[in-house]
Amino acid sequence: MKLLICGGAGYVGSHMVRYLTGQGHEAVVYDDLSTGHRQAVPREVAFVHGDIGDAARLARVFATQRFDAVIHFCAKSLVGESVGEPYAYYRNNVANTLVLLGAMRDADVDRLVFSSTAAVFGHPQAERIDESHPTAPINPYGQSKLMIEHVLADAAKAYGLRSVALRYFNAAGADPQGTIGEAHEPETHLIPNVLKAVLGQGAALNVFGDDYATRDGTCVRDYVHVNDLASAHLLAIEYLAGQPGAHRFNLGNGEGFSVREVIAAAERVTGKAVPHTIAPRRAGDPATLVASSALARAELGWEPRMVRLDDILASAWRWHREPAFG
Repeated sequence: MKLLICGGAGYVGSHMVRYLTGQGHEAVVYDDLSTGHRQAVPREVAFVHGDIGDAARLARVFATQRFDAVIHFCAKSLVGESVGEPYAYYRNNVANTLVLLGAMRDADVDRLVFSSTAAVFGHPQAERIDESHPTAPINPYGQSKLMIEHVLADAAKAYGLRSVALRYFNAAGADPQGTIGEAHEPETHLIPNVLKAVLGQGAALNVFGDDYATRDGTCVRDYVHVNDLASAHLLAIEYLAGQPGAHRFNLGNGEGFSVREVIAAAERVTGKAVPHTIAPRRAGDPATLVASSALARAELGWEPRMVRLDDILASAWRWHREPAFG
């Protein structure tokens, strides 16, 4: 297959490109490099510098190449920033996605896998969140993703667009070879910030609250390796070959790890202490946020391979010690 990877120079997108090419498929990366890195795209992979809100640019791409499907990773994704800059989030995540969907329709490309998020659920009402959990986003980021999920459902009925929205929880880790990895600025994710604290890059790690109703008092989250996410996206594309309509799947490893457990794993992997301090709770942080991926396993045949926390940390540590870019 030949696939257009929008946002293919970003963290998850670049791992997706490596996975696809490793499976014998052809990828074309379309990215504006606002948060992605040109160095993350292999030299042999075609790269188009462009914004998904640029209708003319997209039209030229679709006019000159025929794609079997599109995978959409182009989103602004910082929760706090979305609260302070909601217009930017609705413009990029909603309005620009509509431009992409219009270009796909004009080009008669009818399969899309959309990178969604657990933020569509809001405050959890169950220990394991499945697809039937109520969606009630508490920030513009989550709201913008849920809006597109609704658009995709309407587009399936109106235009016959086949789509899968993959709601993943906490992408983590890096390619085991260490050539690509997580390089955000600013970095807001726990695992890279734990490793940066070990490396002395920046201030000591803040642990926000140690008095939650969890096994050790710190928040519990579900971490899924980025390569396992990539495999789910390809399975979703293949699934759409025989499944019309709009579909939604949650992706996680099904096991939650506390902040203290992540710190302990990092100390085992690195052989060094993680400098950290206990800070007050952050408003809106739920005690536990863990996915049920039973539906993705049953329908897509997805099975995450890197599920041990130490293995996820080890892949990230290999990258953060000597990042090739960032």
